[in-house]
Amino acid sequence: MLLILILALPFVGSLCAALLPSNARNAEAWLAGLTALTSFLLVASLYPQVADGGIVRTDLAWAPALGLQFTLRMDGFAWLFALIVSGMGALIVLYARYYMSPEDPVPRFFSFFQAFMAAMLGVVLSGNLIQLVLFWEMTSLASFMLIAYWHHRQDARRGARMALTVTGAGGLCLLAGVLILGDIVGSYDLDQVLASGDLVRADPWYPAVLILVALGALTKSAQFPFQFWLPNAMAAPTPVSAYLHSATMVKMGVFLLARFWPVLSGTDEWFWIIGGAGLCSLFLGAYAAIFQQDMKGVLAYSTISHLGLITLLLGMNSSLGLVAAIFHMVNHATFKASLFMAAGIVDHETGTRDLGRLSGLRHAMPITATLAVVAAAAMAGVPLLNGFISKEMFFAETTFVSGDPIVQHGLPTLAVIASAFSVTYSLRFILQVFFGPPAKDLPRAPHEPPRWMLVPSGLLVLTCLVVGIIPGVTLGPFLHSAAQSILGSQAMPEYSLSVWHGVNLPLVMSFVAMISGILLYLALRARQRAHPGRVPFIYRFDGRRSFEFLFDYSSVAANWVLMRISSTRMQVQMLLMVLGALFVAWLALRQGEWDGITSATTPLDPAFAVLWTVGAICAVCAAYQAKYHRLAALILAGGAGLVTCVTFVWFSAPDLALTQLAVEVVTVVLLLLGLRWLPRRIEGGVDNHFRARARRVRDLVIAAVTGTSLAALVYVVLTRPQGQTISSYFVENALPEGGGTNVVNVILVDFRGFDTFGEITVVGIVALTVYALLRRFRPPAESIDLPRQQRDQGIPTVSPDTKALLPDNAMALPAVLVRLLLPIAAMVSVYLLLRGHNAPGGGFVGGLVMATAVILQYMVGGVYWVESRSRLNPQHWIGLGLLCAGGTAIAAWFASKPLLSALAADISIPIIGHIHLSSVLFFDIGVYMLVVGGAVLILVALAHQSLRAQRKAAAEASAAAEATAAESGSPAQWN
Repeated sequence: MLLILILALPFVGSLCAALLPSNARNAEAWLAGLTALTSFLLVASLYPQVADGGIVRTDLAWAPALGLQFTLRMDGFAWLFALIVSGMGALIVLYARYYMSPEDPVPRFFSFFQAFMAAMLGVVLSGNLIQLVLFWEMTSLASFMLIAYWHHRQDARRGARMALTVTGAGGLCLLAGVLILGDIVGSYDLDQVLASGDLVRADPWYPAVLILVALGALTKSAQFPFQFWLPNAMAAPTPVSAYLHSATMVKMGVFLLARFWPVLSGTDEWFWIIGGAGLCSLFLGAYAAIFQQDMKGVLAYSTISHLGLITLLLGMNSSLGLVAAIFHMVNHATFKASLFMAAGIVDHETGTRDLGRLSGLRHAMPITATLAVVAAAAMAGVPLLNGFISKEMFFAETTFVSGDPIVQHGLPTLAVIASAFSVTYSLRFILQVFFGPPAKDLPRAPHEPPRWMLVPSGLLVLTCLVVGIIPGVTLGPFLHSAAQSILGSQAMPEYSLSVWHGVNLPLVMSFVAMISGILLYLALRARQRAHPGRVPFIYRFDGRRSFEFLFDYSSVAANWVLMRISSTRMQVQMLLMVLGALFVAWLALRQGEWDGITSATTPLDPAFAVLWTVGAICAVCAAYQAKYHRLAALILAGGAGLVTCVTFVWFSAPDLALTQLAVEVVTVVLLLLGLRWLPRRIEGGVDNHFRARARRVRDLVIAAVTGTSLAALVYVVLTRPQGQTISSYFVENALPEGGGTNVVNVILVDFRGFDTFGEITVVGIVALTVYALLRRFRPPAESIDLPRQQRDQGIPTVSPDTKALLPDNAMALPAVLVRLLLPIAAMVSVYLLLRGHNAPGGGFVGGLVMATAVILQYMVGGVYWVESRSRLNPQHWIGLGLLCAGGTAIAAWFASKPLLSALAADISIPIIGHIHLSSVLFFDIGVYMLVVGGAVLILVALAHQSLRAQRKAAAEASAAAEATAAESGSPAQWN
């Protein structure tokens, strides 16, 4: 269960941080720091279990019938990454405590930060492919929130949108890839997938899987040609950049490539796709970093380059390249996070990150300068630092490449050139900021930050030194267990983490790259002095502009399509919906098997025929009256609905009849409130008259054909032989499997409980949407609120303006009687709720009955009574209903059962006696609360709109009366 605790801690911390007050910056930092540190210690405690190729697993049943379960899995590679994610998170939290301003919404920052950490841990620890993709997309959403943290800035909003669009699209490609991969293997379990490499590579769908997985990984790690989003994400706060670029987010792509290395590597396709993208990113990222003017811009492009190096190592189809890639993942995390922290400190203390304005900061900030110099040296690959060893391993791998002579000689050459570029931008980053004469035009006087702000960077720089000097002792065991967990049964390659291997070709390549980088820096500095402001042509190509060009024109294309297939007129939308229903019915009937049905049918009952004749007349008259009198059309539509209700009773479906009756009452009243806001019918000339008649004839034909098709479909379903339907399964298993005798309710809350949960979620979203759309029409609060003392005492005292707007009978005896009806209706609704599992009823119909009672209060008292007498906000009912239903669904996990499984208990209470309790009751309570909240919220939104119309009419009448009085010379009289 430790894996569950490791994953759950950041999620819980995120919720707690969101609830803390905005001025509790220390409490929020302590909460986030302790959460990350605890996760770090828990991960570290599991090392003995994964050190020798062991795997720690935790399985929770999710949907066993579909082969899905919630699985957490930790091997040596996942352990190493989880350690980096949690440990780096703790350091970033300490740094962010001093970086973030007291004016910033710090609770939101730490809440999003911990949510991102949790999502990243979910990706690392996932033992199921579908589950991995879900956490993968969660990281995209959390990073979107973090990048757009300062949402008042346009660059932050633009960068967040770009990052979400690119990585979200890649996530969809990854989902498609893992679905095909799971289908090939026959399972989505990660252990089975990793053991099926030969099967996957031999499958005809292997190229498609490789391309889709590569798209997911390359977009997330900002690799060519998707590298443009990463520099635009620099608008995020520096702690976010340090975390995303060092331990999370962009590392996730290379983590995925390493995780699927045993399955997808070893082919020419893998070499050219993965290796080619890595080589382009390595070279272009390093080149672009040389010409950046922003400190974070240099680090962003250098991240692209170093991730390209890792991707290239993974694409070489070499087990030694895999080891070197994992080693550089760890090294890059340490020096890159430290450099971002240094850039943030410079920005925090000087007010700028512009390399053209910064100079000589080593005099005012000696400790920061020292830490930054060591970290930059590690990034450049200076000996006795960790970056040097992984770079040596990279050079060695490029010299061992065999095959085409161009690749064999060109790859080492490009590797040396890219390494020289890294030396150049590292020198530029350090020399222009910390050396030279002190700058004089800075926004703030530079000085050292608080000591605790330097501690995280200091620990990371110390790690760079220790690993660079004694790599075999410090990182060697962890690297071995991580590589062994990926290679599995494959033999571990021979490698040495010694600092000195003698004079060999990789060492010569390192010194050539270092000397070339220094010379290139001096040449570019001299050129810049001779031609200030000139930028090489290749750097002028901005991926951001290309993205925004495509984004804008895709919006234009979507609008063009939307204008031709959609309309703001409701009639057009309804026409498309009816045509869609006709198409669905045609798909079902096109098989032709329905025409040979010989099942016996009951003879037609005359009473039933009369009933349906009445319903048909109501429906036809409703369509006819809609042209002249919409209120009459609504009443007739309600009549057709009542006929449907009686039909359900006729066919022995009391649950459906109860629900239909309650739905008809609620919807008729709500539609009645919104009826007056429908646009007036446009009257036109002769041409418009003929056009309207032709449209009505067309609609009549389409409606008749669609209705006939759906009726035929229903007939086919009702007359199918008993053995060809699933109804018998539900009837036979409702009591033994679902614990209830009401088959309909058992289907809703047990067999298809996930569908029901989705449906009530949609109901809540619709209610909130209606409320949000109509909230602008809400009247001033003082016009509907009573003083608290009068409200508590039940005194119906209102302001004169509000009293004039209430119905005439608001204070009359019927209003009092209807208010007395409310507790009776509440009791009936609760009765229907409690009996629903074994008799007609349930949470949905019970909620509708309660909503009907509230609507009656409105009908006699107006919106004033609905709001002033409410003891609970409808939004609270919606939220609590979802929490109750969702909590019941998840509670089954703790009993080691699939999601939404029913849990039952028999208890004996004195006096009351024996009681059988089931978790489906609480699920039904959630449905009940959400239906009540959603219906009342829509009622309040529409009623306020009606109240606004009454106000407008009263104002117009008052103005007319005053005008008449002014003309006659007498004062206006009011009745």
